[in-house]
Amino acid sequence: MPSWVSAVLQGTQHLPIPASVVAISFVSRRSTVLPARELVFVVDDDPSMRTSMSRLLREHGFLTALFESSSALLTCGNFDNVLCFVIDINLNGTSGIDLRQELAGAGVTAPVIYITGNDSAASRAAAIASGCIAYLTKPFTARSLIDSVERAGVM
Repeated sequence: MPSWVSAVLQGTQHLPIPASVVAISFVSRRSTVLPARELVFVVDDDPSMRTSMSRLLREHGFLTALFESSSALLTCGNFDNVLCFVIDINLNGTSGIDLRQELAGAGVTAPVIYITGNDSAASRAAAIASGCIAYLTKPFTARSLIDSVERAGVM
């Protein structure tokens, strides 16, 4: 696990965070025991979507790391303690589905939740074929995202 992730999980904020990470947040309001892996990596090129999802996830006790591109995520390195990935299908000219395949090729097994504002039968079929646990179309409900992330936590 990268040292900066360990620092976040332990509550130490003094270590530098790689420049590829747009933001990382940690607030736990859960009254129940947290799973060992509670870090949700969000990849979306829309800053307002990243921020909104981060706030929502934090309100439900999840840590979040926010990335603006697939390349920013890939420079992060170790994904062993990731609960799941929330990935936009359309990332400024790159494909979130291609990102998922690249992660899988590197042995990353954390579940993937896709989000998209451009739903199509072809995208849906490709997402399902890539092994996602959820496919959410924007605008999606807060409950649908939280339910999907919680489902990832029991896998």
